Amino acid sequence: MAPAQVSILKVGAALLGLALMAVGVLLRPASAGAQTSEQARVQSAPVSSPAPDRERMEARIREEGLKRSHVMETLGYLTEGIGPRLTGSPNFQRAAEWARDRFLQWGLTNSHLEPWGPFGRGWSLQRFSAQVTAPQVIPLIAQPRAWSPGLARPVEQEVVWLKARTEAELEPFRGRLQGAIVLLGQARELKPSYEPPVRRLAESNLFLLASVTNSRSFNGARSGAASNATATATAGASTNPPAARTISSADRLAFATLEGAALIVAGSGQGEAGTLFLTAASVPGAFKWTDPALSGATRSAATNTPAVSPSPRTSRSPWATNAAPYPPQIVVATEDYNRLVRMIDRGEKPRLQVDLEVKFHDASLMSCNVLAEIAGSDRAQEVVMLGAHLDSWHAGTGATDNGAGVAAVMEAARILQAIGARPRRTIRFALWGGEEQGLLGSKAYVSRHFGYYTNLTNSLILRGTNALRIRETARATGSAGSKEAEDVAKPVRQLVRHVDHDRLSVYFNLDNGAGRVRGVYLQGNENARGLFREWLRPFQDLGAETITLSDTGGTDHLSFDAVGLPGFQFIQDPLDYGTRTHHSNMDVLDRVIPEDLRQVSVVLAMCAYEAASAQSLVPRKDSAGPAGGRARRP
Repeated sequence: MAPAQVSILKVGAALLGLALMAVGVLLRPASAGAQTSEQARVQSAPVSSPAPDRERMEARIREEGLKRSHVMETLGYLTEGIGPRLTGSPNFQRAAEWARDRFLQWGLTNSHLEPWGPFGRGWSLQRFSAQVTAPQVIPLIAQPRAWSPGLARPVEQEVVWLKARTEAELEPFRGRLQGAIVLLGQARELKPSYEPPVRRLAESNLFLLASVTNSRSFNGARSGAASNATATATAGASTNPPAARTISSADRLAFATLEGAALIVAGSGQGEAGTLFLTAASVPGAFKWTDPALSGATRSAATNTPAVSPSPRTSRSPWATNAAPYPPQIVVATEDYNRLVRMIDRGEKPRLQVDLEVKFHDASLMSCNVLAEIAGSDRAQEVVMLGAHLDSWHAGTGATDNGAGVAAVMEAARILQAIGARPRRTIRFALWGGEEQGLLGSKAYVSRHFGYYTNLTNSLILRGTNALRIRETARATGSAGSKEAEDVAKPVRQLVRHVDHDRLSVYFNLDNGAGRVRGVYLQGNENARGLFREWLRPFQDLGAETITLSDTGGTDHLSFDAVGLPGFQFIQDPLDYGTRTHHSNMDVLDRVIPEDLRQVSVVLAMCAYEAASAQSLVPRKDSAGPAGGRARRP
């Protein structure tokens, strides 16, 4: 697209956005008369700090952040001085204590660790090697999955390739896998890619984001994963004859576990050129195929007894102290795995030697978040938050996921402290634990400090006497299945709001790799568009100006958004986050561009200061919180 065309499109998009905002203001219904003064102030359009003060602070933040940056020093020690930071591991605890102490050294207040949990047991790798020893020596690019059990001693034996695609093809392997090293699944074909592995967002990409008119997610990868999971679950319920039904990787793992495999070897599910992607070990569930010996019953891999589902007394999470038994598991780079498969296919009998020693940590089952503050002045009870997750996976050093976010948040704190910023509201910096296991740290924090949803079994009590009357009338007239009767019987979730729910202005999150900030996802909060336009205007020369109504998912701002609080994730250049570094052995410091991270730190610092110095809190969505939720005070 030619530059002139891009400019015209951008101007057109901006004018369209202004027109839509004007229409929205005219059509927006008046608020209910029962709205509290505090809620009214939250919803009012915020006024930022006066222009001279903003310009002066912007200049000082740029000067400190671009010319005297410490961000790479911080990231370097976090990723290489400490290393990967798996939740519950000694490295995570060390990183949390180090970050707390750095905040204190820079002069921040109330720097502390806030425990949450119980999470479960930690895990750390003590020793690992893997190589083919016959018919030739082949060093393998491989890593164990997190929370994989270790081996009692190094093993060396012929590899068994469990290549079965259907139930019928499993039969020849029964009785052959006891104590075996098992290759799990087919080879993955690699085709040449002619797309660059590293990219920045083009003007056309940003235009599309800015043109979004409804709150839909651009996080296609996660949506696809969910669809695949659904498809797999559906496939498990196939009505095809058992012997012909296609089995999944989970089925093969359950079978190999039940048969007594000593070690599971899998190829990387994505990546090439020696890059392998891996997260946690898989805990096998119940069999999904029919066992002829048990007349249609299923057998649990955990107990080797007839069962239709995993035991309620065991967990499918490998970090759980009551996890069902599962074998050691390693992941091999695609090229190496494919080579082993081809060797076996040609009739060769490769021998694999593996040494795997690990340590589980269960002295404490708790984890923690790191919190620190720059105290506010006349509105110190109100809070602006800026955060990133401190935990990482273990294959690399967690540089882009999410050491870069941690370093940028810490650098924003250092910048504001170094220039003597005195915001009106308190700015609170948060480094979360347990994000990779399901946003656990930020969810615990939000639940403790701001609010949470309860599940109510008797929704009719909440809906009052009118709902009871509708239900009784429906029963008497035989219309219990009517839509009105069904509606009143639906469960209602109740939002329990703590006092600080109304005191949080906004939460900013950074967790999309190490690329520079290009704008912000409004997460469906059209009311905040004008504010972000004002805040990002000074950074147009740094490329940070796109504002999209779109949602984005998969990280800690969702914990805030879920309870009706303004939570935002920044748009970032993807670089090679999705193609090379995300949850891979290549998530290392070399993949971080220093000038990008300096830009990120400056934008974060300025946005935090602006929000903390505005006349009003950041406006919330017109319909905050999940549908059906009702708010009440504890």
